Amino acid sequence: MSDVQASLEEYRAVREALETAVLPLATSVDGRRFSFQTTLRGLELEAGGYVTLDGGSASRLGQVLSLELHSEDATGPGLPEVRIRVGRGEGVVLEGDGRAFHDALVRPARPDEVDAWLDRIRPRRAALEVGELALARGVPLELDAGGFGRHTFLCGQSGSGKTYSLGVLLERLLMETSLRVVVLDPNSDYVRLGETREGADAAAVERFASVADAVVVRSGASGPDRIRLRFRELSPAHQAALLRLDPLADREEYAELTALVEDESIRSLGDLARVESDALALRVRNLGVARWSIWPGPEGESLAAELEDPSGPRCLVIDLGSLGTREEQALTAGAVLERLWRRRASRDPIAIVIDEAHNVCPAEPADLITALATEHAIRIAGEGRKFGLYLIVVTQRPQKVHENVLSQCDNLVLMRMNSKADLAHVGEVFSFVPPGLIDRATTFRQGEALVAGKIASHPALIRFGARITREGGADVAGW
Repeated sequence: MSDVQASLEEYRAVREALETAVLPLATSVDGRRFSFQTTLRGLELEAGGYVTLDGGSASRLGQVLSLELHSEDATGPGLPEVRIRVGRGEGVVLEGDGRAFHDALVRPARPDEVDAWLDRIRPRRAALEVGELALARGVPLELDAGGFGRHTFLCGQSGSGKTYSLGVLLERLLMETSLRVVVLDPNSDYVRLGETREGADAAAVERFASVADAVVVRSGASGPDRIRLRFRELSPAHQAALLRLDPLADREEYAELTALVEDESIRSLGDLARVESDALALRVRNLGVARWSIWPGPEGESLAAELEDPSGPRCLVIDLGSLGTREEQALTAGAVLERLWRRRASRDPIAIVIDEAHNVCPAEPADLITALATEHAIRIAGEGRKFGLYLIVVTQRPQKVHENVLSQCDNLVLMRMNSKADLAHVGEVFSFVPPGLIDRATTFRQGEALVAGKIASHPALIRFGARITREGGADVAGW
């Protein structure tokens, strides 16, 4: 046994010596992408991290996109052949002379080196400082505000810091741009977006004060700030869906409803409950829709008027979560999307935030009202950008969002997700994002994210910074 133990110890010593001797070297055949090897002993490199590539007279800045364990046979002079483990990976050159290189020495880049590079490529357009690089602590990351001229997808599981982080994005958009914002808020998470939080940075609070009054919240509660929809302002498709009328199966009632609306005999849902047609009046009473809180009566302000008004609220938060029924929420969301699409010719830039998008525009709508909302979301996703309508789609269930909405998003903000199936779906839709970085989402801590697309100079792992305003969700730990 002593001989076996001695041989085993000798084998381990040889393996450790060979593994330690592996040099961190990189090679590139095009000057843009590189492959590298590194020792696993005292490993300092990780996917998403930044490296300096020193080769000859040139020094380059790169980013590691993937890093995997690799086993291979190795030996040395006078040593037996052993199986050693090394790290092998791929990366991209962020800044360099564009020339191929071989056996360039790889080392982790210092935060000041990364910061200097970001400063050189900072966009001339408005920049949104949302936090810092997760793998270069102390280096702030600024998103390109102009990149939000493309649709954005933000996803993360419960507890990832998704609600908190979206609040950071909205604050910065309001402060740094003139973009109007409409938020469909099913969980009442953004109803305090205009209120600064206790303990927030004083300078940031002062800056936000100039836009705080521009945040208007509409909720299902009674009072002057309640959500108001007029029946006559709904599209014919929404009117029919509300009453569950089919143009063929219910052709007589459908035709009568159309005639009443066209000659303006119907100004409110209350009018419809009092029409001479027993069938229509009975339908309204049986469905109970006249008792919904969203109807303001024939006169008074309405949500449609606020959306149509060019001088309307800079930021309109529609508190869907305060409405009493799922049907009211779906109808209100669909009516908002339809109205925004209807006014597209004005070409006013508007960011439309759809939180819990798997309920507003699901892959498989469960009812006609939700199907209409989904249709409008698909239409805006496909054609809205040329009219200044930009979506920010938010969910914790990527596979549950309609594919024709998700596939039109050019920006990704990915927070912690443990579901391999959901991550695979995200990777398939956002194929331009390195898979090795998407896989890291399972290890993210609260408030950490991968940002990629037109909003970022490169796919970056970040940690969102402190919010200025109050939020309905929990705070990100550590702030």
